[in-house]
Amino acid sequence: MNNFHFNILLYTKMAILSMLAMASSSAANVHPVILIPGSGGNQLEARLTSEYKSSSLLCNKWYPLKKDPDGWFRLWFDPTVIFGPFTKCFNQRMMIYYDPDEDDYHNAPGVETRVPHFGSIESLLYLNPTLKGLTSYMEPLVRSLEKVGYVSGNNLFGAPYDFRYALAAEGHPSKVASKYLSDLKTLIESASASNGARPVILLTHSLGGLFALHVLNRSPISWRQKYIKRLVTLAAPWGGTVGEMLTYANGNSFGVPLVDPLLVREEQRSAASNLWLMPSPRVFNESKPLVVMANGTHYTSSDIAGFLGDIGFPEGVGPYEARVLPLGLRAPRVPVTCVVGSGVKTPEKLIYGGSGFAERPVEIVYGDGDGTVNMISLLAVETEWGGCKNQSFEVIKIDGVSHTDILKDETALGKIVGVVSSVNSGISMTSLVVRTFS
Repeated sequence: MNNFHFNILLYTKMAILSMLAMASSSAANVHPVILIPGSGGNQLEARLTSEYKSSSLLCNKWYPLKKDPDGWFRLWFDPTVIFGPFTKCFNQRMMIYYDPDEDDYHNAPGVETRVPHFGSIESLLYLNPTLKGLTSYMEPLVRSLEKVGYVSGNNLFGAPYDFRYALAAEGHPSKVASKYLSDLKTLIESASASNGARPVILLTHSLGGLFALHVLNRSPISWRQKYIKRLVTLAAPWGGTVGEMLTYANGNSFGVPLVDPLLVREEQRSAASNLWLMPSPRVFNESKPLVVMANGTHYTSSDIAGFLGDIGFPEGVGPYEARVLPLGLRAPRVPVTCVVGSGVKTPEKLIYGGSGFAERPVEIVYGDGDGTVNMISLLAVETEWGGCKNQSFEVIKIDGVSHTDILKDETALGKIVGVVSSVNSGISMTSLVVRTFS
């Protein structure tokens, strides 16, 4: 081998080693990321106790046959929910109940629940790991993050939760949700400590953004400044959705075939988190009708209590007025990036016929949003935080991307990973930036 070829090989080897060292250094210096899913975005397990009373022979304690040695089985997501008799069984076990004496929610009698794999991304990848192709959730996002140096359990963590429960306004207990915030804070501190004391990037989807906002606002400023580098929210429903009113009135099968929306309505009404997602009068115009009846009656965002009573759910009025309405959107005083989809038909007004709420709307008027969350709700922080000192935030709008596709659309994933990479590169943002991508 002559000197020329030797030098070429030597320089090539040095270049490769240099690139590997840079990649290793980059991976070692990224800020840890904690993923917080949306409602229904992680697995949930249940176990039946001696207090459990079956609603039918089919829903007896033997079902399902597959349980672990301690009696735990997958409650969410179980594909048998799409079959009528099993849908009823699912509802019975999935429902939660509000106790006015305790001013808090609890599981159905005889049903214990737990959230598996807290701290790990395992229960966020697929809602049912035996049906990966059908129940993929955050898997595409995780794979994209892995390409830029993130490793599960090292600098990438998950914070699943019992998505049926919600936080409550100050002075009202919310045992399950408050425990989650405590566990989330501990995870944040642990993730930071195991990554050289680097502050954490909270990366949330949908309802997870509301939980993240509240864990920040219920923690001291000094804690936020020490442990949080950036809050990145994907499709956060800051002010609720009009579609939630349809869910409460008529049930919502979310397009799942064979499922009768009325069979799941009772369970959906029982979830405190769904009540949290009613259109907020802080965000939706209080003079604009969201629901219109044939007799001329209409409901705006300020009429939610009356709406709940008129659809036959008066037990929801008290919790809504006391626990949900006072919840605000106070600026967290940490940098925030909101990534939202736009240009997707989203329910904006529900018009009912002569049968009233006994039948589904005769017409649905659509407006802008991500197909689930209205644009006014997705962008609510622009109004809420626009004049706040010490609050920097940016909004990234991606045209044509829906509420769930934001987790798998290639353009969306590119923008999300780009935000994370810019944080790791030390690039700062201005106080308000709105970027739109088609």
